Amino acid sequence: MEKKMTLEEELKNLEELVKELENGDVDLDKAITKYTDAMKLAKSASDKLKTAEEKVNKILTEDGKLEDFNIE
Repeated sequence: MEKKMTLEEELKNLEELVKELENGDVDLDKAITKYTDAMKLAKSASDKLKTAEEKVNKILTEDGKLEDFNIE
């Protein structure tokens, strides 16, 4: 069972994959695999950021419920 990575770990791994791909010393099959892995990490990181943004845009009401935060 794979351990879930934190957003920071995903971004670090993504950065390393991009550097390896930019370096150009990877054969085509490995480059395709690394690109696929990078796209999965980018999607996962994007999803985590979206979830965090949704949580931040909520406000706790007096009765303890979370509601969307709107500035009027």
